[in-house]
Amino acid sequence: MINDTQARAIHLSFAIFLAFTAYPALSRSPKDYIPLQDWGFALLGAFSASYLVIFHAELANRAGAPITADLIFAVAGMVLLLEATRRALGPPLMVVAAVFLIYTFGGPYMPDVIAHKGASLNKTMSHQWLTTEGVFGVALGVSTSFVFLFVLFGALLEKAGAGNYFTKVSFSLLGHMRGGPAKAAVVSSGLSGLISGSSIANVVTTGTFTIPLMKRVGFPAVKPVQWKWLRPPTVS
Repeated sequence: MINDTQARAIHLSFAIFLAFTAYPALSRSPKDYIPLQDWGFALLGAFSASYLVIFHAELANRAGAPITADLIFAVAGMVLLLEATRRALGPPLMVVAAVFLIYTFGGPYMPDVIAHKGASLNKTMSHQWLTTEGVFGVALGVSTSFVFLFVLFGALLEKAGAGNYFTKVSFSLLGHMRGGPAKAAVVSSGLSGLISGSSIANVVTTGTFTIPLMKRVGFPAVKPVQWKWLRPPTVS
Protein backbone atom coordinates (compact mmCIF):
# COMPACT_ATOMS: atom_id res chain seq x y z
CA MET A 1 0.00 0.00 0.00
CA ILE A 2 2.91 2.38 0.66
CA ASN A 3 6.41 2.48 -0.78
CA ASP A 4 9.65 1.95 1.11
CA THR A 5 10.38 5.66 1.57
CA GLN A 6 7.01 6.32 3.16
CA ALA A 7 7.31 3.26 5.41
CA ARG A 8 10.75 4.40 6.60
CA ALA A 9 9.43 7.90 7.32
CA ILE A 10 6.52 6.54 9.37
CA HIS A 11 8.88 4.21 11.23
CA LEU A 12 11.26 7.05 12.08
CA SER A 13 8.45 9.37 13.14
CA PHE A 14 7.27 6.83 15.72
CA ALA A 15 10.84 6.27 16.90
CA ILE A 16 11.53 9.99 17.43
CA PHE A 17 8.20 10.50 19.18
CA LEU A 18 8.86 7.59 21.55
CA ALA A 19 12.43 8.72 22.22
CA PHE A 20 11.31 12.14 23.46
CA THR A 21 8.41 10.78 25.50
CA ALA A 22 10.17 7.73 26.99
CA TYR A 23 13.65 9.10 27.78
CA PRO A 24 14.17 12.22 29.92
CA ALA A 25 16.54 14.89 28.68
CA LEU A 26 18.79 14.91 31.76
CA SER A 27 19.27 12.83 34.88
CA ARG A 28 17.62 15.55 36.96
CA SER A 29 14.61 15.79 34.63
CA PRO A 30 11.23 14.76 36.10
CA LYS A 31 10.49 11.04 35.85
CA ASP A 32 6.82 11.00 36.85
CA TYR A 33 5.53 13.16 33.98
CA ILE A 34 6.60 14.31 30.53
CA PRO A 35 7.58 18.00 30.42
CA LEU A 36 5.75 20.26 28.01
CA GLN A 37 8.85 20.96 25.92
CA ASP A 38 9.40 17.24 25.38
CA TRP A 39 5.88 16.96 23.98
CA GLY A 40 6.71 19.81 21.61
CA PHE A 41 9.99 18.21 20.52
CA ALA A 42 8.27 14.85 20.05
CA LEU A 43 5.53 16.31 17.86
CA LEU A 44 7.96 18.44 15.84
CA GLY A 45 10.33 15.51 15.32
CA ALA A 46 7.49 13.20 14.29
CA PHE A 47 6.19 15.80 11.83
CA SER A 48 9.66 16.38 10.40
CA ALA A 49 10.07 12.64 9.79
CA SER A 50 6.55 12.39 8.36
CA TYR A 51 7.26 15.32 6.05
CA LEU A 52 8.26 12.88 3.31
CA VAL A 53 4.88 11.16 3.58
CA ILE A 54 2.69 14.24 3.89
CA PHE A 55 4.33 16.11 1.00
CA HIS A 56 5.41 13.10 -1.03
CA ALA A 57 3.96 14.32 -4.34
CA GLU A 58 5.32 17.86 -3.95
CA LEU A 59 8.81 16.61 -3.09
CA ALA A 60 8.78 14.32 -6.13
CA ASN A 61 7.94 17.25 -8.41
CA ARG A 62 10.77 19.42 -7.06
CA ALA A 63 13.43 16.75 -6.56
CA GLY A 64 16.85 18.35 -6.13
CA ALA A 65 15.40 21.84 -5.70
CA PRO A 66 14.13 22.10 -2.11
CA ILE A 67 12.22 25.15 -0.97
CA THR A 68 12.68 27.00 2.31
CA ALA A 69 10.10 24.90 4.17
CA ASP A 70 11.86 21.71 3.10
CA LEU A 71 15.16 22.95 4.51
CA ILE A 72 13.59 24.17 7.74
CA PHE A 73 12.01 20.81 8.56
CA ALA A 74 15.10 18.94 7.36
CA VAL A 75 17.34 20.90 9.76
CA ALA A 76 14.81 20.56 12.58
CA GLY A 77 14.49 16.83 11.95
CA MET A 78 18.26 16.33 11.87
CA VAL A 79 18.81 18.21 15.14
CA LEU A 80 15.94 16.43 16.89
CA LEU A 81 17.16 13.06 15.60
CA LEU A 82 20.59 13.71 17.11
CA GLU A 83 18.98 14.67 20.41
CA ALA A 84 16.75 11.58 20.34
CA THR A 85 19.86 9.46 19.72
CA ARG A 86 21.59 11.06 22.70
CA ARG A 87 18.64 10.34 24.96
CA ALA A 88 18.12 6.75 23.87
CA LEU A 89 21.70 5.56 23.26
CA GLY A 90 23.93 8.10 25.01
CA PRO A 91 26.30 10.80 23.76
CA PRO A 92 28.94 8.66 21.90
CA LEU A 93 26.83 7.80 18.84
CA MET A 94 25.44 11.34 18.69
CA VAL A 95 28.96 12.77 18.81
CA VAL A 96 30.13 10.48 15.99
CA ALA A 97 27.21 11.54 13.79
CA ALA A 98 27.80 15.22 14.60
CA VAL A 99 31.51 14.91 13.74
CA PHE A 100 30.69 13.53 10.30
CA LEU A 101 28.14 16.29 9.74
CA ILE A 102 30.76 18.88 10.65
CA TYR A 103 33.18 17.17 8.28
CA THR A 104 30.61 17.58 5.49
CA PHE A 105 30.67 21.36 5.91
CA GLY A 106 34.33 21.77 6.89
CA GLY A 107 35.94 19.86 4.05
CA PRO A 108 37.92 22.81 2.62
CA TYR A 109 39.51 23.42 6.02
CA MET A 110 40.65 19.83 6.59
CA PRO A 111 44.17 18.44 5.97
CA ASP A 112 44.99 17.58 2.37
CA VAL A 113 44.53 13.85 2.87
CA ILE A 114 40.87 14.16 3.91
CA ALA A 115 40.02 17.54 2.38
CA HIS A 116 37.15 18.02 -0.04
CA LYS A 117 35.33 20.95 -1.55
CA GLY A 118 32.58 20.89 1.07
CA ALA A 119 28.83 21.11 0.71
CA SER A 120 26.26 23.80 1.32
CA LEU A 121 23.48 23.56 3.88
CA ASN A 122 20.97 23.32 1.03
CA LYS A 123 22.70 20.36 -0.59
CA THR A 124 23.52 18.56 2.66
CA MET A 125 20.05 18.71 4.17
CA SER A 126 18.44 17.83 0.85
CA HIS A 127 20.66 14.77 0.57
CA GLN A 128 20.43 13.70 4.22
CA TRP A 129 16.71 14.22 4.84
CA LEU A 130 14.83 14.47 1.54
CA THR A 131 16.32 11.46 -0.25
CA THR A 132 16.81 7.77 0.50
CA GLU A 133 20.60 8.06 0.67
CA GLY A 134 20.94 9.76 4.06
CA VAL A 135 18.85 9.23 7.18
CA PHE A 136 16.24 7.29 5.22
CA GLY A 137 18.82 4.93 3.76
CA VAL A 138 19.58 1.23 3.98
CA ALA A 139 20.01 1.10 7.78
CA LEU A 140 16.57 2.56 8.45
CA GLY A 141 15.15 0.31 5.74
CA VAL A 142 16.48 -2.79 7.52
CA SER A 143 15.03 -1.57 10.81
CA THR A 144 11.67 -0.90 9.16
CA SER A 145 11.42 -4.14 7.19
CA PHE A 146 13.07 -6.74 9.43
CA VAL A 147 14.21 -5.64 12.89
CA PHE A 148 10.88 -4.17 13.93
CA LEU A 149 8.95 -7.25 12.79
CA PHE A 150 11.28 -9.64 14.62
CA VAL A 151 11.17 -7.59 17.82
CA LEU A 152 7.37 -7.37 17.60
CA PHE A 153 7.12 -11.11 16.97
CA GLY A 154 9.44 -11.80 19.89
CA ALA A 155 7.35 -9.59 22.19
CA LEU A 156 4.18 -11.41 21.11
CA LEU A 157 5.89 -14.74 21.78
CA GLU A 158 6.85 -13.61 25.26
CA LYS A 159 3.35 -12.37 26.08
CA ALA A 160 1.84 -15.57 24.70
CA GLY A 161 4.05 -17.65 26.97
CA ALA A 162 6.48 -19.09 24.40
CA GLY A 163 9.45 -17.46 26.12
CA ASN A 164 8.46 -18.97 29.44
CA TYR A 165 8.04 -22.35 27.74
CA PHE A 166 11.56 -22.18 26.28
CA THR A 167 12.93 -21.29 29.69
CA LYS A 168 11.13 -24.17 31.41
CA VAL A 169 12.36 -26.63 28.80
CA SER A 170 15.90 -25.38 29.25
CA PHE A 171 15.73 -25.64 33.04
CA SER A 172 14.24 -29.12 32.88
CA LEU A 173 17.26 -30.21 30.85
CA LEU A 174 20.04 -28.23 32.52
CA GLY A 175 18.70 -26.71 35.72
CA HIS A 176 20.07 -29.48 37.95
CA MET A 177 23.62 -29.02 36.66
CA ARG A 178 26.25 -26.73 38.09
CA GLY A 179 25.78 -23.32 36.54
CA GLY A 180 22.35 -24.46 35.41
CA PRO A 181 20.77 -20.99 35.04
CA ALA A 182 23.56 -19.83 32.75
CA LYS A 183 23.36 -23.00 30.65
CA ALA A 184 19.58 -22.71 30.52
CA ALA A 185 19.92 -19.10 29.38
CA VAL A 186 22.13 -20.20 26.49
CA VAL A 187 19.76 -22.98 25.43
CA SER A 188 16.63 -20.84 25.70
CA SER A 189 18.37 -18.12 23.71
CA GLY A 190 19.20 -20.68 21.02
CA LEU A 191 15.64 -21.98 20.90
CA SER A 192 14.25 -18.46 20.63
CA GLY A 193 16.80 -17.60 17.95
CA LEU A 194 15.65 -20.54 15.84
CA ILE A 195 12.24 -18.88 15.56
CA SER A 196 13.05 -15.16 15.48
CA GLY A 197 16.32 -15.23 13.54
CA SER A 198 17.27 -11.87 15.04
CA SER A 199 19.88 -11.23 17.70
CA ILE A 200 18.04 -8.08 18.81
CA ALA A 201 14.73 -9.91 19.18
CA ASN A 202 16.56 -12.69 20.99
CA VAL A 203 17.99 -10.32 23.59
CA VAL A 204 14.65 -8.56 24.02
CA THR A 205 12.67 -11.77 24.51
CA THR A 206 14.93 -14.17 26.42
CA GLY A 207 17.37 -11.73 27.97
CA THR A 208 14.66 -9.88 29.85
CA PHE A 209 14.07 -12.85 32.16
CA THR A 210 17.25 -14.97 31.90
CA ILE A 211 19.64 -12.16 32.85
CA PRO A 212 17.69 -11.14 36.02
CA LEU A 213 17.37 -14.86 36.84
CA MET A 214 21.15 -15.36 36.72
CA LYS A 215 21.59 -12.33 38.97
CA ARG A 216 19.06 -13.67 41.49
CA VAL A 217 20.86 -17.00 41.82
CA GLY A 218 24.16 -15.28 42.50
CA PHE A 219 25.97 -14.76 39.22
CA PRO A 220 27.97 -11.53 39.56
CA ALA A 221 27.46 -8.73 37.08
CA VAL A 222 30.44 -7.74 34.95
CA LYS A 223 32.00 -4.65 36.44
CA PRO A 224 34.02 -2.18 34.40
CA VAL A 225 37.74 -2.15 35.01
CA GLN A 226 38.79 0.72 37.22
CA TRP A 227 42.11 1.97 36.01
CA LYS A 228 44.51 3.55 38.46
CA TRP A 229 47.41 5.77 37.64
CA LEU A 230 50.70 3.97 38.11
CA ARG A 231 52.88 5.81 40.52
CA PRO A 232 56.67 5.46 40.43
CA PRO A 233 58.12 3.70 43.43
CA THR A 234 59.32 5.92 46.16
CA VAL A 235 63.03 5.87 46.86
CA SER A 236 63.81 5.63 50.55
